[in-house]
Amino acid sequence: MPFDTVPAVLSDALDAHGYDTLTPVQQAVLESEAQGRDLIVSAQTGSGKTVAFGLSMAPELIGEDGRVRQGTAPLALIIAPTRELALQVSREFMWLYGPAGARIATCVGGMDASRERRNLGYGAQIVVGTPGRLRDHLERGALDLSALKVAVLDEADEMLDMGFREDLEEILDATPEGRRTLLFSATMPKPIVALAKRYQHDAHRISTVSEERGHGDIDYIACTVAPSDTENAVVNLLRLYEAETAILFCATRDNVRHLHSSLIERGFSAVALSGEHSQNERNQALQALRDRRARVCVATDVAARGIDLPGLSLVIHVELPRDADTLKHRSGRTGRAGKKGTALMIVPYPRRRRLEQMLRGANIPAQWINPPSAEDIRQADRERLLERLRAPVEAEEADRELAQALLAERSAEDLAVMLVQAHRAQMPAPEELLDASAPPPQRERGPRPGFEDTIWFEMNIGRRQNADPRWLLPLLCRRGHITRGEIGAIRLGDESTHFEIPRAVADRFAEAVKRTSGGEDGDEGSVMITAADGPPAYRPRSGPPPRGDRRGGSGSGKTGRSNAPLRPRYEARTDGDRRPPREDGERKPYGDRKPAGDRKPFGDKKPFGDKKPFGDRKTFGDKKTQADRASYADRPARGPRSDAPRAGGPGGKPRFDGKPRPAGKPGAKPFAKRPKG
Repeated sequence: MPFDTVPAVLSDALDAHGYDTLTPVQQAVLESEAQGRDLIVSAQTGSGKTVAFGLSMAPELIGEDGRVRQGTAPLALIIAPTRELALQVSREFMWLYGPAGARIATCVGGMDASRERRNLGYGAQIVVGTPGRLRDHLERGALDLSALKVAVLDEADEMLDMGFREDLEEILDATPEGRRTLLFSATMPKPIVALAKRYQHDAHRISTVSEERGHGDIDYIACTVAPSDTENAVVNLLRLYEAETAILFCATRDNVRHLHSSLIERGFSAVALSGEHSQNERNQALQALRDRRARVCVATDVAARGIDLPGLSLVIHVELPRDADTLKHRSGRTGRAGKKGTALMIVPYPRRRRLEQMLRGANIPAQWINPPSAEDIRQADRERLLERLRAPVEAEEADRELAQALLAERSAEDLAVMLVQAHRAQMPAPEELLDASAPPPQRERGPRPGFEDTIWFEMNIGRRQNADPRWLLPLLCRRGHITRGEIGAIRLGDESTHFEIPRAVADRFAEAVKRTSGGEDGDEGSVMITAADGPPAYRPRSGPPPRGDRRGGSGSGKTGRSNAPLRPRYEARTDGDRRPPREDGERKPYGDRKPAGDRKPFGDKKPFGDKKPFGDRKTFGDKKTQADRASYADRPARGPRSDAPRAGGPGGKPRFDGKPRPAGKPGAKPFAKRPKG
């Protein structure tokens, strides 16, 4: 049907593309108060924003003849945060403005820059690109924005989050003052408001985001799993829903790589999409999903915005997003253009409360379910197979002849069984999952096996004597002639230590302790071990002992310290606290020394001024100078230098006779390797 508010050429393009009516955001940008003005548009994902700003810029692009105005410089510039979104916008504009004769140039990173410059030089009316590549073409002079009529910032909040603020400012500063600026952003943080105030004039605000819930065409479902069953839950969910196209979101590239490999091994036709892939690999992955050569896409948040895949009905959050906005953008890949979609969230049970808070803050109602079991998937496969086989089919004559030949050799029941087996062989096998609703297994309380009936013993050392189980265990084994496995719990106290011994070996242990007590084993024998009345009562651990009370424990290797109390800091000393004089009496007691006031004052010493003045000393000028010495001219002159070689070698042989020294005999060894002497 024709659209009265858009040019005829665009109306025909919408009809050819299957548009029956416009979405709310598309209708809002075509209203009279939005015509010719700067716009700030907030709309949910999948609401047709690309076609919306394509229709909004039509008055500036299309002339009276129904064709796009010709020129050497671009008339419209669309800036997108990611390569995938820019390529998608370019494809949308090809079917929308292609019939009007528009030439569209796409400038994104990872593509051939020289080819993009040639396309810009041919005279493109619409340019779509990412901020970094557009800035590069602008600085090189390949992009001329002097005749620009409309500038569009798609997903402006995402571009600012990705650090493209300087690139956007440089590009917008190069545009003329009279151009329109259309700003599309899901949220309106302070940086977006500041950007709008700087580059927009009297902007009209349009918002079609519902405040009551996230997205009416998406069903949010959360399933709780055990943390170790996340990958198996992904397999079962894919098998249960059997979506035409599904996308799985992970948090990191490593997780994308691991999950993609695991799905390929299980028999799924899957592709990967993350920041480590080149632009050519990304394009091939998306094209495989559009051509139905692949049904599953494992991706990071790089695919959370702008990706529009036909038939995408299932989104699985393998790892929870960092915030509610990312959750909405991820889930917004499905439920687009009025179609229904499902967003599944796999939640390890320790993180369920965090997701509930996120959903509550985003006004998103979610249904909580248990992950599908293997039996649930087999039942769903059985129903889908029966439904498929009951559908009427059109068979050719050759197919019927083959069926008659098979019926002549096999019974109908055997053929049906073979058909079912062939169908199941094409699908990956379901996984067995743990019961995530059950709490994690708790460790059983109680004594260790073999220590149900024990007797407690006590030692006369504790923490104050630096007692430690690491050296107490060997001590008990040596003193009691038992093994480490026959010693139960050890509980350290401040002044004593309790430990338990099984009743079966308690008598033997007590007798061995008596034989080894009394100092036979050095310091170990001085440790007293006696039977206790029972386990020690629980007492909170006290702080460290005073410094004066620290003593080296038995076997610790530390020297003991005095138990005398320490003197408080900054307290004045008294004569009683001073060290007594030596026994030989040679050293004078400190108290009998002469007081400081009776000593000779510093002023009674010979002052510095009474010393011999510096001027009376022998000066440097009185010393023997160079002039007093024999001059060089008074020395006997040398005779003329002879050109004859100097003698002085052994036996009067001249050291050098003026002839070049021979290089050596052939085969002579180097000098360093010749033997000495």
